[in-house]
Amino acid sequence: MFNVRSLVSILLLSSSVIKSVSSADSSNRWSNQANVLEYQNLGYEGSFRLVSSIDSKNDSCTCVLNEDTVPFSGTNSPFDGEVSVHIRGPINLQKFAFFTTDSYSSSDASSNSSWTRRAYYDSASSSAENVTFLGNVGDYVQCLGHALQYVDEDATSASTESKVIDDVTIHSNEEFIIMSNLTCESSGWGKNCGVYRDGIPAYHGYDGTTKMFLFQFEAPMEDDTTMTVNNTASYNMPAIWLLNAHIPRTAQYPYNPNCSCWNSGCGEFDIFEVLNNTESTHFFTTIHDYQGTDDIEGGLPIYGWLERTPNQVMKGGVVFDSNGVATVFISSDTTFDDNLSSTDLSNWISSATSNSSTGVSEDDEVDVRTLATVTAASTSSSKGDAAPQFLLLNGGNNSYWTLFSTTLLCAFFSLF
Repeated sequence: MFNVRSLVSILLLSSSVIKSVSSADSSNRWSNQANVLEYQNLGYEGSFRLVSSIDSKNDSCTCVLNEDTVPFSGTNSPFDGEVSVHIRGPINLQKFAFFTTDSYSSSDASSNSSWTRRAYYDSASSSAENVTFLGNVGDYVQCLGHALQYVDEDATSASTESKVIDDVTIHSNEEFIIMSNLTCESSGWGKNCGVYRDGIPAYHGYDGTTKMFLFQFEAPMEDDTTMTVNNTASYNMPAIWLLNAHIPRTAQYPYNPNCSCWNSGCGEFDIFEVLNNTESTHFFTTIHDYQGTDDIEGGLPIYGWLERTPNQVMKGGVVFDSNGVATVFISSDTTFDDNLSSTDLSNWISSATSNSSTGVSEDDEVDVRTLATVTAASTSSSKGDAAPQFLLLNGGNNSYWTLFSTTLLCAFFSLF
């Protein structure tokens, strides 16, 4: 006889087994320290689905994904579109900068292209250019989570107006968001920012195929003694990552996956992320889209890691070149000038690659993952139409949805 409680028990057990196997498999591969992490062949031909309407009058709100998909293709896609920048503690962000250039090849050290700074923040001088600090600290509706709102100087409290954050350290599971200072048109299908949640301060992200994000920060060990692994999600797991800018404007952590384009593959790029407490000094890099995988939650990780040095200032970031190469690095030589040469950038990465103080072997200095070549003919036109999805609450970590349809089917028939 069909028993719902038994079904739930089987699902939870199966979920646990799946995650345990995945974790064990990952621990065998995510073991080598590197000085530079690199994706090659980044960008593919695909599509995603945007939210076309949000009805949030009560906790059981309704979100609709548009039936027509948004196609993308070309170098670095979908990350060539507008992205927002996300910071999770424990971390002290001291500087941030966004740069663009017309053309840059990471494999051409003789390139003479110039990088222009388009956005900048410096905590020491409390200065910000083309930067808006936001957070998920606004009104709460159960199916959407907290709305986007300005943050105060402490980077975590809500504010009624745009503020420049102070030189502050945010704690575990606390986050803030950086977007440009270019405001969106009113919400609506076909408008320049599409449909977004009512009442939020809506801003554009940072656009461009060939672009670079730089950060100067400290990532100290969590010092709040009231927090522990058991009572705090994402305890002592700092992170810096990019999201498709549509995501925070609708819902970054929704209970209803139709309230975000994330699940359909609009794009997440984790630059520096501590993934678990047992590897708290390891920064991993992961892409979450469908370039050669159907596992949007697990994504496309690089299995090497960069060292998190809790008692030191770290400088580095990610550069997306013009040939589909995304390079993640940490280099003490990094600068944040108004204009940078490609020679400067090449020198930073070269110094990071050959940094003997890390003790990394020559074979492991650069960990490269070459992504699959994917065309529209070889991928689903809309991953949002996939089998039934179950929301997986991953603490304070990025909001992912995982596919358990096979497990569900097996569990269902086992009850008869």
